[in-house]
Amino acid sequence: MRIVNKENIFFDLDHTLWDFEKNSALAFKNILQKHNIDVDADAFIKEYVPINMQYWKLYRDGDINQEKLRYGRLKDTFTLLESDVPDEMLDVLSEDYIANLPLNNHLYEGAFEVLEYLKPKYKLHIITNGFQAVQDIKLKNSNIHHYFETVTNSELAGCKKPNPDIFHYALKIANAEKHSSVMIGDCIEADVQGAIDCGIDAIYFNEFKKETSPSVKQVNHLLELKNLL
Repeated sequence: MRIVNKENIFFDLDHTLWDFEKNSALAFKNILQKHNIDVDADAFIKEYVPINMQYWKLYRDGDINQEKLRYGRLKDTFTLLESDVPDEMLDVLSEDYIANLPLNNHLYEGAFEVLEYLKPKYKLHIITNGFQAVQDIKLKNSNIHHYFETVTNSELAGCKKPNPDIFHYALKIANAEKHSSVMIGDCIEADVQGAIDCGIDAIYFNEFKKETSPSVKQVNHLLELKNLL
């Protein structure tokens, strides 16, 4: 069933348009080799991915700050791999990772095509919990920045999804109304439920086909958005 009477579409960036895991893996392979860290890159990435997700949840919930996020996820991964990396090197790796991450800019299949399809029909925007400097570079380097009229990040808004204030902030700078807006993202809690609780319609980008409520509008591939919007 198509979603009608909408004017503004808000996208999440990481894990929705920008292929975070692929780009992150490339960044880590580069910096681990550069600094001669004696761990298998694939083994590191396998352990890092779920740890990073746990740390981002803590960060999203306000239980840790940005510094603890960046340090803790690396420390815990190396500890799990029984690799003793000094704190000084962890700081170097953390900074180098952030610098390298936006240099790789793989998007999800269909991202360009769906943005081209949506742009003439809607005003497009970004709402992200990511850090402003990094997210801005990602948008420019992946050549999708020109599709979006506004970009809201947690640093500008002073809060993170699913806090309703970040949605209110995004609506305000976009000059958009709740009833005529849609949020699209990969996280049920932050993107979908956060938007719905704020009175905004939402579409779940369910890449891995996770079991969820049948009442949730969802797509498994970005191009499926053409069937809804």
